[in-house]
Amino acid sequence: MLSVLVPLGAIAAAERPLSFNRDVRPILSDKCFFCHGPEESHRAADLRLDQSEAAYGVAIEPGSADASELIARILDPDPDVQMPPPETGKRVTEAELEILRRWIDQGAEYEAYWAYVQPGPVAVPEAAALESGDGAGGVEPDAGVIDSLVRAELARGPLQPAPRATRRDQLRRLHLDLTGLPPSYDQIAAFVADDRPDAYERRVNALLASPAFGEQFAEYWLDLVRFADTVGYHGDQIHNIAPYRDYVIDAINDNLPLDRFSREQLAGDLLENPTIEQQIASGYNRLLQTTHEGGLQPKEYLAIYAADRVRNVSAVWMAATMGCAQCHDHKYDPYTSKDFYSLAAFFADIDEEKHFKNGTNALPTRREPEIDVLGRTDRLRLAELDAAIESAEAGKDSDQLKSLQKERDAIVARKQRTMVTRAIPPRTVRFLPRGNWLDESGDVMQPAVPEFLGQIGEFAGLPDEARATRLDLANWLFDVERGIGGLTARVFANRLWYLYSGRGISPTLGDFGGQGRPPTNPDLLDHLAVVLMESGWDLKATVRQIVTSETYRQAVVMRESRRKLDPYNDLAASQSGHRLPAETVRDAVLDMAGLLDHQVGGRSVRPYQPSGYYRHLNFPGRIYTPDRGRMLWRRGVYTHWQRQFLHPTLKALDAPSREECTAERPRSNTPLEALALLNDPTFVIAAKALAARVLRESDQTSSPAVIETRINTATRIAIGRDANQAERVALAGLLESEIKRFEKDPAACDAFLETPRDVSIAWPAETSAAERAAWSSVARAVLNLHETLYRP
Repeated sequence: MLSVLVPLGAIAAAERPLSFNRDVRPILSDKCFFCHGPEESHRAADLRLDQSEAAYGVAIEPGSADASELIARILDPDPDVQMPPPETGKRVTEAELEILRRWIDQGAEYEAYWAYVQPGPVAVPEAAALESGDGAGGVEPDAGVIDSLVRAELARGPLQPAPRATRRDQLRRLHLDLTGLPPSYDQIAAFVADDRPDAYERRVNALLASPAFGEQFAEYWLDLVRFADTVGYHGDQIHNIAPYRDYVIDAINDNLPLDRFSREQLAGDLLENPTIEQQIASGYNRLLQTTHEGGLQPKEYLAIYAADRVRNVSAVWMAATMGCAQCHDHKYDPYTSKDFYSLAAFFADIDEEKHFKNGTNALPTRREPEIDVLGRTDRLRLAELDAAIESAEAGKDSDQLKSLQKERDAIVARKQRTMVTRAIPPRTVRFLPRGNWLDESGDVMQPAVPEFLGQIGEFAGLPDEARATRLDLANWLFDVERGIGGLTARVFANRLWYLYSGRGISPTLGDFGGQGRPPTNPDLLDHLAVVLMESGWDLKATVRQIVTSETYRQAVVMRESRRKLDPYNDLAASQSGHRLPAETVRDAVLDMAGLLDHQVGGRSVRPYQPSGYYRHLNFPGRIYTPDRGRMLWRRGVYTHWQRQFLHPTLKALDAPSREECTAERPRSNTPLEALALLNDPTFVIAAKALAARVLRESDQTSSPAVIETRINTATRIAIGRDANQAERVALAGLLESEIKRFEKDPAACDAFLETPRDVSIAWPAETSAAERAAWSSVARAVLNLHETLYRP
């Protein structure tokens, strides 16, 4: 990659000129584009402020703010003349007015919109002191580019890069980010003692190779594509799609290139001789919400489904809000209603008729087309068994044949049905004026990409009469030379940065348009986009570069002075600590308790949830029955996702219902979250299991020294360190009071220790019931520490 080195000090000394994309366009988009933007039908005074050729000489006089009508209208006190009009509730602030004045006086130079410009090699400033000398390993050369670009931005202001995090925090952060599971105390101790130069890189490579990486990353992808186990509308009945989730996990673990990963989902059924995996992947097209009520209007829902697909495809791969163009041209971006229905036409070959012909209130119900599939491990084992059975039959043997056949039958019984896509002759898609599905006067639409981004027929080399397909669309999304691969690369580079820093370089992960926020460090975003493209769309390679950078390994610094200068940490002057995502909270707690089941893949599972929570689910009514045995302790990624009634603990911890693409989950901190974590049966059982583990691993006397050791054992398991003095005092006090309470009330003690029939807690025989209950209370507190549920 081309790199141009310039002195860091020279950049710091230079005054940064205003940028239209970074400084000016967000103001115009927010205050002006509603009436003077891309949408033609509602444009006022035939004035566009998003294009220089339309604005110059009419509203803007380059070089003279005082002579520009734009500034005059903003300052005019007459409400009939003033812009924005007072009735809009918008006004240009003094700071924004000063930016507009400066920009016009500097020449009012417009820029091509940043998201649609092909990213290329960036000038990399020279940065010094990238190693802290703590012996935890230096940075890889490519990762050093990240640090140089981040520090060049920091050099323009008063903020200094934070120091490296402690080795414990580095390893906890790395494990939680890459696998969703905390490191053990022994792993932390070994890392702290490892003085090899590549110690850190060794851990990165091991975690990227772990099956848990695919499970953790899949949670984010499933948010993007709105994966769920139910239809969402009406009765919110089951639909069969769990194998698609396993495909995502396997593909991430196999490091399937992002372009191929996406192509198989959008058009796996259109590939030549599609494999089982590619057929499963095509289930992406079936993930939308569907209705199966008897009185539906098919044309209405065909329009709803088409709009849903346009919203999701444009959001996932383009960070575009094309849903806004369903009824009118986009007010802030150059997407037209014609573009909306042309994109919908790509998906007109997906068979929707079964939704309407086979509507039923039965549970479960089939959503044809579907196929029966096994997980990849089972498929491989089945092939081995068939060969062994053939050999046993030839040898006329165990007994062997009976044993092999029994295993084969058990595997076949694990087959699951899953929805797939099978192309049919495309139905007619019309332009719907104002989005009205009853109005059939609109033109028939052919598949096409947004007009301002090119021509799909020209891209795919199609003759004029040929119809473009979903496969052509998928290829266009990733073609760097003739398609929009650069935009797609920026979208995913931005999301990877968000996953491992807590904040997108462009903070609006789902909107790269005019109402979104431009990148705070455009060179950094372009660098990561180029890395992603030049690596052959290698997600793991790009993740590796991010997490081996010094920027990633910084400490979390929360000083008030820093928050005032950069409240959202847009400049990445330190790491951004935050509460763990909902599924990671569950996984981490179960892992600490020694309960987590590590099997990869399988059907969706039903953990404990409040009785009667489904009482309002009708058509048909539902009675929720939790799973049993090890299925209760599967990872959160496998949890049954009921769109209308999401598991209450996941909901309390900000997991989305997955009705729409979710590029960024909210992160809240409310008492409801604490109540859920303290009272959800899964977490209560985990606390008891952790307490039993602590008691088993220590002396069975009750001396102060043993109590301190046990408390340290609990905190070592949960947060990777010994308890400090304040924590020891608080937890010891809790233990003492709880022992007294449970000794006085044996009935309450027995009720608290009661567990479901299929849950077994291995308590040491020497401990009393009051001790067990009291230590469970201590474990409950430890599992709910801020630090336990926090990504440092």
